[in-house]
Amino acid sequence: MIEQIRLRDLGVIAAATLPIGPGFTAITGETGAGKTMVVTGLGLLLGQRADSGAVRAGAEQAAVDGVWIVPEGGPVVERVRDAGGDIEPLGDGRAELYLGRTLSSEGRSRATVGGRTAPAGVLADLADQLVVVHGQSDQLRLTSAAAQRDALDRFGGAPVAEAQGRYRAVWDAWRTAAAELETLTTEQDARAREAEELRAAIAAIEAVDPQPGEDAELAARADRLANAEELRLAAATAHAALSNEDDLPDVQALLAEARRALERAAGSYDVLRGHAAAIEELGYRVADLAGDLSGYLADLDEGGPHELAAVEERRAALNSLVRAHGSVDAALQLLASGSARLVELDDDGERIDRLTAERDRLRDELDARAAELTDARLAAASRLGEAVTDELRHLALPDARVTVAVEQGTEAAHGRDVVTIQLAPHPGSSPRPVARGASGGELSRVMLAIEVVIAGTDPVPTFVFDEVDAGIGGAAAIEVGRRLAKLAETSQVIAVTHLAQVAAFAGNHLSVVKASDGSVTASSVRRLDGEDRAAEMARLLSGMADSDAALDHARELLALGRAR
Repeated sequence: MIEQIRLRDLGVIAAATLPIGPGFTAITGETGAGKTMVVTGLGLLLGQRADSGAVRAGAEQAAVDGVWIVPEGGPVVERVRDAGGDIEPLGDGRAELYLGRTLSSEGRSRATVGGRTAPAGVLADLADQLVVVHGQSDQLRLTSAAAQRDALDRFGGAPVAEAQGRYRAVWDAWRTAAAELETLTTEQDARAREAEELRAAIAAIEAVDPQPGEDAELAARADRLANAEELRLAAATAHAALSNEDDLPDVQALLAEARRALERAAGSYDVLRGHAAAIEELGYRVADLAGDLSGYLADLDEGGPHELAAVEERRAALNSLVRAHGSVDAALQLLASGSARLVELDDDGERIDRLTAERDRLRDELDARAAELTDARLAAASRLGEAVTDELRHLALPDARVTVAVEQGTEAAHGRDVVTIQLAPHPGSSPRPVARGASGGELSRVMLAIEVVIAGTDPVPTFVFDEVDAGIGGAAAIEVGRRLAKLAETSQVIAVTHLAQVAAFAGNHLSVVKASDGSVTASSVRRLDGEDRAAEMARLLSGMADSDAALDHARELLALGRAR
């Protein structure tokens, strides 16, 4: 429920606060006073597209703030908290939710949800849970097949919703199976070529049998074999210098002689004994290096031209895989994953058979679920037609008759039914689709009757009607006011109206007042009671707020509204 809306610099409204509250609120005012801006502001709070032309001339930005009373639990609060916002608990299972929207004259828009900045899309998500807005364009929307089907489904309640859920589950499965089958059949030749190429690639990799890291190891080995003589000469020279097998002096002999000289002279000199010990350690290390070089020379002697040729031949085989796949690792990865892909491709024939059978089974089940959904809609359609017809009797269309036709059409996610709301406005007239046969006033009343009826099975927290009374007057307008008041027994109702007959039934009457200083026009909103309300009603009736006859008529209407 909307508790309050504040508008600033929106259209002709400089600043206004609208105290709404429960029940039926009527909003009236002179033409051009800004009544439409109230609906525009509410639309901004509900995430509708922002138009910078709505910013009041001379202002930098327009702002709209709203306070909603919502249950502490439920999808609204959950969505608010998902967006990072929060609510203000009231202590009775209800909470206050603050929504805001600013719009700059350059066209930039900013939304706040529960005290936190959020995308305007969050406001749009919340709108479905908070408000249903009916303007003249929404009356025209009722003429679309989709809107009429949605109205029937809302009225049908759980039986239709459950049947539609079962149908949708089978529809999704059938579409998935059919799409996969179409892919397999249309791409069968391409998949066969892929399997042949993959089989050849796997065979080539298996023939070479590469090992992880083998290419790097072979490259190092080939480099060593190609430079074997140079490496042998360097290693032999170093080995001879460290440990000469001839009688020539080498490093080990010289270190041994140095160590012995120091040990003979050391005596009690700790420094010399330390140096002698260090030289002894060097001798051990030199002996180890000499052994290592001896082993390296032995390994070099094991290789030769034949081994180099074998290494280069193996490298050539690996390079063929590198050219084909980019690297040895990529070839190994293809070998690991390609086998599973090949099994999948080779199974195409059996998969086509399985999918064909599955698609046909789902097709049969879809027919059954579609028939079940049609039956549920037909049952709801009969009841909806009777209920709306009864409502129209209370809306000054006593002889009108509404029927809801459910006919088979093209299958889609919502089912295969085409729903058409038909109106026979007079006895003896044939029912015609409201899209073609209803006048503007009749369409307004049909829409209102549908909402009143549906509210009994699918209640909406708040209804906003923007000139729902367009095209009607007199007794019909009085009955529209009565039905809005009835709808307000279960939902909050806000109606922008130009008819006193409608406004008379409101429990809360707000007037948009225009004042002009010759250059800037600003509007404000005030709540009307007593004689002020009677004067506004007289103005709506005759254009003269101080006419005694109009005031008498206004007071009579107000009494009628209170006595309903």
